[in-house]
Amino acid sequence: MQSELPARKNIRLKDHDYSRAGYYFVTICVKDGHEMLGAVVGTTAPGRPFVELTPLGICVDETIQIANKDNVKIEKYVIMPNHIHMIVILKHRADDRGRSSLHQVIRNIKSYITKWAGFSIWQPRFYDHIIRSEEDYQRIWRYIDENPAKWRDDRYFVKK
Repeated sequence: MQSELPARKNIRLKDHDYSRAGYYFVTICVKDGHEMLGAVVGTTAPGRPFVELTPLGICVDETIQIANKDNVKIEKYVIMPNHIHMIVILKHRADDRGRSSLHQVIRNIKSYITKWAGFSIWQPRFYDHIIRSEEDYQRIWRYIDENPAKWRDDRYFVKK
């Protein structure tokens, strides 16, 4: 007897073409919240807290930089201990035929890091938000910029 798997809820915006040019806020999480990408340091010292990356976190950083190409720009990002926040811009020209979708960009980033690590560290899905205004863009930019300083209040922080 075959057990039925629970139906996954579709979290994408219905009828939105995710290969269409636009600005997207994306969050990718490490499976089970494991803090594999780095550690937030400088929270008790003067100055601004930052994330000290592990070798895996450095690979993530390099992969994000490589993901920037003609029609994809990762404009702003932060690698946190167990997740990544990014502003992804998909740019297209009228003659684009093989344009990348947001899903392909994220899949490629996850796939490259999985190959480097030798196993998948990622949750199967990712969170996205379509940025529709300058105000929304600025709010998200600040959120990414301030994320290390607010790590202990972050929804992905795992108290030890």
